[in-house]
Amino acid sequence: MAKRVHRKIERTVEQQQKLREIREKFQRERPSLMKLQQSGDISEVVTQGEYVDLLVMLAALKKHREAKGLSLAGVAERCGMDRSAVSRLENGVYLNPTLDTLYRYAAAVGAEIAFTVRAS
Repeated sequence: MAKRVHRKIERTVEQQQKLREIREKFQRERPSLMKLQQSGDISEVVTQGEYVDLLVMLAALKKHREAKGLSLAGVAERCGMDRSAVSRLENGVYLNPTLDTLYRYAAAVGAEIAFTVRAS
């Protein structure tokens, strides 16, 4: 594997001061979620809520895999993923999988994914 090279960014005292001022200004002016909602910039606040359904689905798929006696390596081979990637997916470490990844994983464990649309 290639070695990553990190180069320290050298800044003058004036540049450092300017950067500090910008950061402080951002912290002062950054609107809270409540202010954004009151101004109408966002309609509702969802903090990580969109991942709850995904985690529930992944837990069900993992349970299905284990019930069928399938190994991570076997599932990984079936769906064309690394074993570590399947493990990260199952354990919720990888929280932004594509639909293609989810469908391939479900097919590999002998399950089917169905989505439902409900009025809010």
